[in-house]
Amino acid sequence: MPGLSEPELGAVFAALADPTRRQVVRSLAREHAVTASGLAGELPMTRQAVAKHLSALERAGLVAPRREGRETRYRLTPEPLEEAIAWMADVGARWDRSLERLSERARRA
Repeated sequence: MPGLSEPELGAVFAALADPTRRQVVRSLAREHAVTASGLAGELPMTRQAVAKHLSALERAGLVAPRREGRETRYRLTPEPLEEAIAWMADVGARWDRSLERLSERARRA
C-alpha cells in the first residue's frame, strides 16, 4: 500500500484532533456500518452535526459512505489510521535512537 502524502497525513491528524470525531471513529470501530442518525443517538448532538463530522472524516479518508436505499451508512476505513500509526512509530523510533545516543555520550563523559 503506498504511503499517504504529507497533505493526506495532515488531513488525518487534523480530523482526529477533534474529540467528537475521535468518538465517531471509536463508534464506527465497534460497528460495521452505521447511519448519521444512529451515531447521533450515541452522541449529545444532532444528526446534522454528526453529518458534518462524518464529512470531515470522509475528506480525510477515514470513513466511507455507502447508500443503502434511502439511507447512507458509514464504515471506518482503517488504512489512513494505519499510515498515521506507522508515521508516529517511525518518528518515535528516531527519537528513541537519538536519546539513546545522547545517553551514551553522557555516560562516556
